[in-house]
Amino acid sequence: MNDTHKHEMGGMAPPPTMPRHKMMMHMTFFWGKNALVLFKGWPGTSTGMYALALVFVFAMGILVEWLSHSRLIKTGTGNVAAGIIQTFMHTIRVGLANLVMLALMSFNVGVFLAAVAGHSLGFLLFGSRVFHKSAPPPKTNDLSPMSC
Repeated sequence: MNDTHKHEMGGMAPPPTMPRHKMMMHMTFFWGKNALVLFKGWPGTSTGMYALALVFVFAMGILVEWLSHSRLIKTGTGNVAAGIIQTFMHTIRVGLANLVMLALMSFNVGVFLAAVAGHSLGFLLFGSRVFHKSAPPPKTNDLSPMSC
């Protein structure tokens, strides 16, 4: 190392070179099976594993919606027990929702569409009125009220 280079760097050695990784994180949406979803090396470059990753994200979206709209506490459950059950279910729901969000950080359009489709189907099944039994309309008297 010559004296001019030492002077420019303040007498310090140059920084070590960083190893290059084969998989690059995208910072914009992209199509393709070569994505990195949640775990290092997953799904890799295999089309089958990419499809499995999409199914996994889709299922997590449905599960988040089920947990958001399920009523697992029965009438008559004590306040403490009900509070513990609610807290546990909330914790699971938030954890899964954050995993879906982290999967979306892959910026892969297929993962994005799988997450949106999972949340949509989950809401249709568990949150909308499509599959819920509606209460029967209140019985009314067909006779008109008598006037006095």
